[in-house]
Amino acid sequence: MSRLIATRAIRGAHKLFDRARRELKQAIEEHGPDTKVEFPNTGYFLPISHGILGLSIDTLGGLTGLLDEARKLLPPIPDEHMWVPYLGHTMDAGMATLFIDEVIEALKYIEDPMPYLTEPNPDDEHLWLGAANDVILRERGIEFVDGTAPGFAACVGYCPTNEIAVRIARELQEKNLYVFMSAATDGKSMARQLREEGIQMGWETRLVPFGDDVTATVHSLGFATKVALSFGNAAAGDYERILRYNKNRVFAFVLALGPVDDEKHAQAAGAINYGFPTIADTDIDQILPTGICTYEHVVSPVPHDEMVAKAIEVRGLKITITKVPIPLPYGPAFQGERVRKEDMYIELAGAVQPGFEFLTTKELDQVEDGKIEVIGPEIDEVEEGSNIPLAICADVAGREMQSDFEPILERHFHDFINCANGVYHMGQRDINWVRISKEAKAKGFKFEHFGTILHAKLHGEFGKIFDKVQIRIYTREKEILGLIDAAREVYHQRDARLAGMTDESVETYYSCTLCQSFAPNHVCVITPERSGLCGAYNWLDGKAAYQVTPTGPNQPIQRGRVIDEVKGQWEGVNEFVHKTSHKTLEIFNAYSIIDYPMTSCGCFECISGVLPSTNGIMTVYREYMGMTPSGMKFSTLAGVVGGGVQTPGFIGHSKHYIGSPKFISAEGGAKRIVWMNKALKEEMEAALRKAGEQEGIKGFIDMIADETVAETEEEVLAYITEKHHPAISMPPLL
Repeated sequence: MSRLIATRAIRGAHKLFDRARRELKQAIEEHGPDTKVEFPNTGYFLPISHGILGLSIDTLGGLTGLLDEARKLLPPIPDEHMWVPYLGHTMDAGMATLFIDEVIEALKYIEDPMPYLTEPNPDDEHLWLGAANDVILRERGIEFVDGTAPGFAACVGYCPTNEIAVRIARELQEKNLYVFMSAATDGKSMARQLREEGIQMGWETRLVPFGDDVTATVHSLGFATKVALSFGNAAAGDYERILRYNKNRVFAFVLALGPVDDEKHAQAAGAINYGFPTIADTDIDQILPTGICTYEHVVSPVPHDEMVAKAIEVRGLKITITKVPIPLPYGPAFQGERVRKEDMYIELAGAVQPGFEFLTTKELDQVEDGKIEVIGPEIDEVEEGSNIPLAICADVAGREMQSDFEPILERHFHDFINCANGVYHMGQRDINWVRISKEAKAKGFKFEHFGTILHAKLHGEFGKIFDKVQIRIYTREKEILGLIDAAREVYHQRDARLAGMTDESVETYYSCTLCQSFAPNHVCVITPERSGLCGAYNWLDGKAAYQVTPTGPNQPIQRGRVIDEVKGQWEGVNEFVHKTSHKTLEIFNAYSIIDYPMTSCGCFECISGVLPSTNGIMTVYREYMGMTPSGMKFSTLAGVVGGGVQTPGFIGHSKHYIGSPKFISAEGGAKRIVWMNKALKEEMEAALRKAGEQEGIKGFIDMIADETVAETEEEVLAYITEKHHPAISMPPLL
């Protein structure tokens, strides 16, 4: 262990402690010890102190106790003439630093004006975003679970030039990694460098500017802590489980850019506790023994063009990329980009011009693999600022290809095209809409590259079920109008086929264990009438995924003997779940919220929970920030429901499941819903009206309370009583 690194890290922790003590003292004098402090919209309080120490701090006075805990961990600064094994001391100083960081960062949220924008993306006036809220955690969690995001890079400091900053950011994005940025030095930071170059930042592009203070680095580790609490079924205060979980499952590292002062050494020491190594571009001392991290701890100096590759090697990440031969950076990190009107070269389809996207199966001798045709004008033949039609048609052929797979492959057009830097894609079927930026056009992107992308990605993702694919891109109205009606007829037939399927009509269901990378004992069982909790997978998706990857996370489950038809319990499902949950679950009811309900991972779109006095349930969407009638916000509910734990009275589920005839059908179905947040109720209006009509309940949707009329369980009861909600007269839930 390097005495120099230990000295600088420990000295940095002491400096930050003295700063925090001064700032906290001043804040208490100005505002009082009972003043509320929080990272907004989270149920995890200050996540590191909550996770590691089990503290639930919500006042300025509570920060005093956290600072006391940090003081206990602070070792003395090493003596110049005495050597000791400094690793333990350094790690203690690192953990103390994280507690101190949380104190300093929490104080920023009572400043006026607050230095952070509590939105997913920066705007023209605000660059720094501060701590991630729980909505972001849920939305982004599925990407860490399914491998779309293999990890994150915490970039601390700034690069020698803006060009190097952009190059490192793009390389990290192309590797599908999240980029968390913090710590300005002399007013310079990587995030500011990217902004100067016009790079779009925010959670949607995976370039996340946390803050310009070195203490904002804590938000990277706070996010990692919340991942363990939310998806890893770790309890607050179980620091061993949280740290081990991060070492084994959250693949992250620190890129130390530019000068590394004492305070930055202290941040790196904090990251070592989590198993996250540091790669530096300057000549600082190294820590090379193995044990805590996969390989080394601190590696330097590393040339900028080698930093990302070295970090991936050191942390032991496994990254798989399908190379797409287009003249643009390509990867999932670019999916969240928007092409603003002022940056747009051309717009295709959308509300003004006709368009559609369609994939169909043909015989092998009818398809020429890799053939791409542009029928109509190419981008070079169209004036800047134009809006023209667009249809993208793909013909696939293969012995394993089935018509059931067509909509699954077709739905991926959106994801695949959106991964191109400077190309914005929205919608599917006959509501597609595309924008291409001036920068993308200047780099050589053409309409034919839509076909290049689809050919590469369809083969890369689904090559096991087909052998050939050819693409036609139409950019002229005449041809599009001649084809669109036939495509719409096929869309209708597909919808009817899936809508007509029931759980009883098939003998095979499908599992999804993608989330076991984060929730090790969770098993999702997907049936025709119950989609995956995240909303991303239905039964046909599971079937296709098994065909593509027979050893993957989507396995067939033979339903077997019916044990309880009403509750949805089958012998084959129980056996599969018991084995696949590492023998932690023995009984599983697909249609019940009360009796042995399905477990949840943490990526669910919605949570439903019983409101005992109403004899009904509430349903809340993950983006709802307010309090629910249960007395818990979504984030707190997620901690109760997630992590693969079977929680009677609560279930996580997709939005689509609300409209299913099997939605908690063991307890009476959708007519048990007595409260739903307003935005979700409006989105699901058609499904709720249909459920009411099927039950012969007039005006059912108006009987469901929302936050505009009821905020507590007592208010919900009063509202539904006045409205004569059917739940009041139904058999008791409990």
